Amino acid sequence: MASLQSSSGVITSLSSSSCRCRRGTTRATINMPKLRTGRLSMKLPARDLVQEVLDMGVGLTAETTSQMEKKYESRTNPNSPSLRSNVSDPTVIAKLHAIMEAVADRVGMHQNIGEQRDNWNSLLLTSINAITLTAATMAGIAATNVGGPLMALKLSSTLMYLAATGMLVVMNKIQPSQLVEEQRNAARLFKQLHCQIQTTLSSGNPNTSDVEEAMEKVLALDKAYPLPLIGVMLEKFPETVEPAVWWPQHRERQERRTDGNGWSVELEEEMREIVGVLKRKDTEDYLRLGKIALKFNKILSISGPILTGMAACGTAFVGSSHAPWAAIVGVVAGAMASVVNTMEHGGQVGMVFEMYRSNAGFFRLMEENIESNLNERDVGRRENGELFEMKVALQLGRSLSGLKNLAAASSYCSSRKEEAIINEEFASKLF
Repeated sequence: MASLQSSSGVITSLSSSSCRCRRGTTRATINMPKLRTGRLSMKLPARDLVQEVLDMGVGLTAETTSQMEKKYESRTNPNSPSLRSNVSDPTVIAKLHAIMEAVADRVGMHQNIGEQRDNWNSLLLTSINAITLTAATMAGIAATNVGGPLMALKLSSTLMYLAATGMLVVMNKIQPSQLVEEQRNAARLFKQLHCQIQTTLSSGNPNTSDVEEAMEKVLALDKAYPLPLIGVMLEKFPETVEPAVWWPQHRERQERRTDGNGWSVELEEEMREIVGVLKRKDTEDYLRLGKIALKFNKILSISGPILTGMAACGTAFVGSSHAPWAAIVGVVAGAMASVVNTMEHGGQVGMVFEMYRSNAGFFRLMEENIESNLNERDVGRRENGELFEMKVALQLGRSLSGLKNLAAASSYCSSRKEEAIINEEFASKLF
């Protein structure tokens, strides 16, 4: 009966709603049957359980809030450790920029002075040769004349030979072509240092050790390639030929990595073999060539002033009882002096010697870099092994596989006789 009453109620309501829809207003009501609640029993959670859930929510909210406050404080507080490790010291950056400006200024100075000394070489060579040949011509003319013009020609020729002798002595002392090569090397190395400082600023967080290292490199380059001539000029005719040194003493690395840092036993053996090849072949060969160039330059430097001095003496005796021999000495010695001067300064023998010495210094620097990494027992303080191997390969003009083949060939030659070492390949393929 209850179900029938409920269904009839639903029908009645639907009919009334349909009638109202005709009048323009839509009102739909559905009377659901009442559920019996007598048989349903729901157990509510205990009060202790509800309180525990609420306490957990409050605890999580407080912990999250404290973590957010700590993160905000670390981001805003300049004294926090995390911020100090991620942000560089502005004073350090300002110092590195100041060093970069000084290095860029030195690059321009060495380039300008190099051009000036190159002009010295060409102008002095042309002037001395012109003076010498003119004096030789006048000595020859004086040998064929007598009377008044003879004395004027003799005196003029002798004075010109003496002037050429003095200019040759000064020119051979300073070696303008060698000075030019020194300035070229200095400008190139200062440009390299400028790029290194730029890389330090752009790729990491610079510190005070980077500033000190940059300062030491600048001072070492200033000492290796001085700008003045008087007092601090490099010795152009040293007793022993040594590689050029333009780098400071290697500093102990402060950064440390906990992983293998790219090094392995095989890589260490490879680097040791590369150092052996550089010492036995490349450095030794350029020092040998430097000694040859130095000896040849010494001979030419002494011969030029001697020949012009002999020509001056011969010209002074033109017209006397020894006139034939005096004229021959005055003309031939002057001509020979022009040839010697052209060979020395036109051929830029001093520049060749400085180039050999600089190349030997380049290989010596490579040796010291490799040995400093190998001598560091803490692998974490070394330079990354894979990156270091790539740098060595690029400096020698080789691929990574070519570098490994060179190390293998060096190991084979070291275990064989001396003939195998003589036929060993050079490490560098660039020069």
